[in-house]
Amino acid sequence: MTSILPVHTDDRGTPVLIVELTQDAPVVVLNRDLLESLDATLDGLELDGVAGVVLASASEKVFVAGADLKAVRDLSDADLHEYLEFGAAVYARLHQMPVWTAAAINGAALGGGLELAMHCDGLIGAPGAKPYPIGLPEAGLSICPGWGGTNLLPARIEPGNAIRQTAAGTPMKYPDAADAGLFDLIAQDAGGLRSLAADWIRGQGAPPTRDGAPHRWIGRTAEPVREALASVKHDLGDSGPARAVADAVGVGLEKGWAASLQCERDHLVRLRHEPAGTAAIEAFFSKGK
Repeated sequence: MTSILPVHTDDRGTPVLIVELTQDAPVVVLNRDLLESLDATLDGLELDGVAGVVLASASEKVFVAGADLKAVRDLSDADLHEYLEFGAAVYARLHQMPVWTAAAINGAALGGGLELAMHCDGLIGAPGAKPYPIGLPEAGLSICPGWGGTNLLPARIEPGNAIRQTAAGTPMKYPDAADAGLFDLIAQDAGGLRSLAADWIRGQGAPPTRDGAPHRWIGRTAEPVREALASVKHDLGDSGPARAVADAVGVGLEKGWAASLQCERDHLVRLRHEPAGTAAIEAFFSKGK
């Protein structure tokens, strides 16, 4: 039976619902079970009279520590495509809600975890006890993002920098992410993070207008991203992941949001079979033994 995630209410003004990502594990990892729980939880939300929804994490050190690499390694091509499509549909619910959404980031947000956050309208951050990583490290495993990261990060920070980071698989540390402008607001500490996220939602005013794509993606800032891609494309290297990232950005600019997601999925499924991808993923699991 699919579990329902905890939902709290910030009622200091117009109510804001806080959905808490939680697992029976030290950190939150984005696997099929969590996606199904989030999907079921969003199904049950009563949004009448609500200003918005905050996505938060039960972990004190991690927002979401990435996606389920076991699925990437083990699923058949057809099953991996289905898994990625299901995840994309769950993510999309966050940017298609009739109310504002915000992610309250208190710790590491990597890969699919950062993509989940970036499907929300706002990103609210807070420093951790130590500088935590935040970014899209997939290219470091010789694969590429699969849930929109190539088209989301360049709309949140300087696009050339975002494309380079994604193509190299190089996450930022929290202070660098804050300096880069990734967050819409920053709390002084994790204790005030959820309240600040709720306040950000209340401050947005009228309900959002939805069109099927995220509030912040490169299709809304196309020309600067197009110029950045042209500027950095030849400096990204010739690796499979770098080419995949550049291709997905270009597809998003020319063909739209849905096409960019399909492009990412196709590259991810292909790259995990390439010798570099297979070796990097196996090395990741061997390191954890």
